[in-house]
Amino acid sequence: MESGAAVRRTGTRPKGGRSRRNGTTEVDTAALNRLLTALVSMRDGNFRKRLTVSGDGVMAEIAAVYNEVADRNLHLTGELSRVRRMVGREGKLSERLETGACEGSWAAAIDASNQLVDDLARPVSEVGRVLSAVAEGDLDQRMDLRTQAADGAGHPLRGEFLKVGRTVNNLVDQLSAFTDEVTRVAREVGTEGELGGQAKVPGVAGVWKDL
Repeated sequence: MESGAAVRRTGTRPKGGRSRRNGTTEVDTAALNRLLTALVSMRDGNFRKRLTVSGDGVMAEIAAVYNEVADRNLHLTGELSRVRRMVGREGKLSERLETGACEGSWAAAIDASNQLVDDLARPVSEVGRVLSAVAEGDLDQRMDLRTQAADGAGHPLRGEFLKVGRTVNNLVDQLSAFTDEVTRVAREVGTEGELGGQAKVPGVAGVWKDL
């Protein structure tokens, strides 16, 4: 639309949804009502509504841009649902949102969502790595209490993540200490004949203490 041109509703329907007369752009009421209906649908979360792009002029341009905005909204919500299902339900922690044709704040929203998945997935992967090592008899592994971002930056775990990390590491520490003491007592009693050998593992309780 030309700079400074006024827009006036009219009940008639000029070719292409608009006409110009003395610097004034006339848009028919039906085209505006269709646009309003589509915008209300988008506001209410329905991103599948599309406008028909026909002819040329400002209304055709508006319809095309509206459809692009709806496409990007639909892409973003679709990717969020897909990754939520793949990561949350199927356990595929490497799955991420695809940027597609998005840019600017659209791309920033997708990047932020992917970073959130990264932040959630890394501690889970660390727990799995350490417990897998324990299951194979390797008691030297510990959970890293700092997250490592793709760019090499990191920050300390906090909140529930830190609690889980400390619990896992304490568990491995107790297993390691218990194993060392059992090995020592077995050597003293079985090999060296020191029948008074006792296992000493400080800080244990419950079943650990009973054992």
